[in-house]
Amino acid sequence: MRTAVLYVVFAILATAVNLGTQMLVELLLTGEWATVIAVLAGTLTGVVAKYVLDKRWIFRHETVNAAHGVKTFFLYGVMSGVTTLIFWGFEFGFDALFGTDAARYTGAVIGLAIGYAAKYFLDKNVTFQGPREEPA
Repeated sequence: MRTAVLYVVFAILATAVNLGTQMLVELLLTGEWATVIAVLAGTLTGVVAKYVLDKRWIFRHETVNAAHGVKTFFLYGVMSGVTTLIFWGFEFGFDALFGTDAARYTGAVIGLAIGYAAKYFLDKNVTFQGPREEPA
C-alpha cells in the first residue's frame, strides 16, 4: 500500500513539474512553436523528476556501475517514450477538439494518469530489473 501511495504522489509531483514547466515556457516564448517547445520541455523535466523518485523510492534500484546506470536510464526513457505517446495524444487531442489552454491541460492530466498507470507495469517488469536496496 505504501508503494502505491508513493507512486501516486510522485506521479502528481511529476505532472506538476511537467505542467509548470509548460506554463513557464509559454510565458517566456511566443510564436508558432511555443506550445510544441513547452510540451517537449515539460515532458523532459517530468520524466527526469519521475525517474529520480521512482528509482530511489518505488523500485529501490541501485545501479552497479556507470554503464548500468546509463542502461537503466535509457530503458526508462524508452518506456517513457511509449507512455508519452498516450499523454501527447490526449493533450494535443483536447487542444485540437476544444482549442483552449484549459482543455489542453485537462487532456494532459488525463493522458499522464493513463500513461503513469501503464508505465508502472513497464518499469516494474522491464526497466528496474536487477539490484535493489533493502526496504527501509
